[in-house]
Amino acid sequence: MIKAILFDLDDTLYDCTGSLVEVARRRAARALVAAGLQMSLQEAYDLQIKLQEAHGPRFNVFERIAENHGLDDSAIHHALEAYHNDEVEGIKLFEDVERTLRALREEGYKLSLISTGVHNRQEKKVELLGLKPLFDHIEINDSERGYLTQQVFEHVLSRFRVRGDEAVVVGDRIYSELRIGKTYGMTTVQMLHGRFKDLIPETTEERPDYRISRISELTNVLHLADRQRNIGQPRVAAIGGGTGLPIVLTGMRRFTHNLTAIVTVTDSGRSSGRLRNELGILPPGDIRNCLVALSESDKLMNDLFQYRFGEGILEGMSFGNLLLAAMAKVTGNFETGLREVSGILKIVGNVLPSTLTDTHICARLRDGSVIEEEFNMRQVNKSAPIEEVFLRDKDVAPSEEALEAIENADLIVLGPGSLFTSVISNLLVPGIPGAIKAASAKKVYISNIVTQPGQTEGFTADDHVNTIERYLGVDVLDAVIVNNYVPPDEVMAAYERDGAALVLPDDKLRSRTKLRIIEENLVEDIHSKRILWEKQDLLRHDPTKLAFLLVRLLSTH
Repeated sequence: MIKAILFDLDDTLYDCTGSLVEVARRRAARALVAAGLQMSLQEAYDLQIKLQEAHGPRFNVFERIAENHGLDDSAIHHALEAYHNDEVEGIKLFEDVERTLRALREEGYKLSLISTGVHNRQEKKVELLGLKPLFDHIEINDSERGYLTQQVFEHVLSRFRVRGDEAVVVGDRIYSELRIGKTYGMTTVQMLHGRFKDLIPETTEERPDYRISRISELTNVLHLADRQRNIGQPRVAAIGGGTGLPIVLTGMRRFTHNLTAIVTVTDSGRSSGRLRNELGILPPGDIRNCLVALSESDKLMNDLFQYRFGEGILEGMSFGNLLLAAMAKVTGNFETGLREVSGILKIVGNVLPSTLTDTHICARLRDGSVIEEEFNMRQVNKSAPIEEVFLRDKDVAPSEEALEAIENADLIVLGPGSLFTSVISNLLVPGIPGAIKAASAKKVYISNIVTQPGQTEGFTADDHVNTIERYLGVDVLDAVIVNNYVPPDEVMAAYERDGAALVLPDDKLRSRTKLRIIEENLVEDIHSKRILWEKQDLLRHDPTKLAFLLVRLLSTH
């Protein structure tokens, strides 16, 4: 059972990178120029950023500058001294920190703050942030003449009279406080903020057990950590395709490594459709996006995997799709090729097709006409609405690995994504619905934020659930998650022009007595930089908000 929590300070409890690092770099630039660096202050400032971005936050920028520009060791010393100057002002805690820390202490957790750096500077931060009343113990370890960080950890554990496996460490640096925490058997939680958030673990000890973007998420982590001590990390099977499935995976990978994406293979458009027709392989596009969502490779590898050619005979073709196609040919089959590519990208969890059978989704419209293939089903202005969907082939077999993942799951997630072509296309595979019904896991459907022209015009949230139940079965789902946020009129205008409408909780959905209806603002910040998964820039679910709800669902009865 978790009894104590050890917190780092900078970029864990307040925005150090945003509020202090820029100022520190400008001080260091002045010191370097004064020491003989032949460039302007702005150039010296920009050079620090360039080197940090090129080599990562572990890199000693000042040593490289001195080496490249013929400066002696005193220049390095003056730059470091200026960078770590005691000047501290204008800092404040992240908005949820004080509330969360007080709640944790009320629950009986022992809280310690461990901050390493120049003593006067770190002490001033603690004072300005008003942290003393929020912690049972504060340890400021002077980086110039203090103890080794390992010794500080030992001291805190001894003071609290807890073992390492009864403690959690929360910080932003995987190579420092989190690695040390792992050596003592602690649960490690990485705060995804600041310069170190994108570092790739180099060793097992550097891989955090959990990742959070807000301190308030720690409550869920603590429940999961206690659970993990007894039965391991939760096993999650997420079923879908398109843009929705990668969003679920992106959020949930921060809380568990036991993730299995079960992906539709009925895509017939864009480069996936071309490769499918010309090479006779399963469509790789949706699988590719899920691999990247779970990848722990560096950014360059992921960018390469997602690269789409803009000209020539490969125009519109994704490199990742080509690699999956080539690997399928080299290894002899798509399943083995996918496993090899998963290893190249160092993914957390598994990505599996729902079936290895080459088949297409078809739709019968209300006027009796039939449309074949996913690309055609997505088209607008069809002669009539969709009446039912089915697979073209009768002898489709489910992936045995997918069935096993569903059987062993603690949580099964359906959606979000195109109702028929991303979600229900998996439920058309014989054996998949039965496996979901038989599983002891909690089962949740995540409703789309807007309707999709060509598939779900006029659908309410309850209509979405009714349609899922038609192919899955009634009384199988335990919960439905629905967005209740209404974006500004100017945002919705573009959707309304295309015939799309918001899908909000409705009275019929709320009247369901056997379903837990979870209503939250789930819309991702449309003004922030977002991964588009090579698709249209739409209103989408926020991966962090979704993960928070899914983890909470796992933790409740």
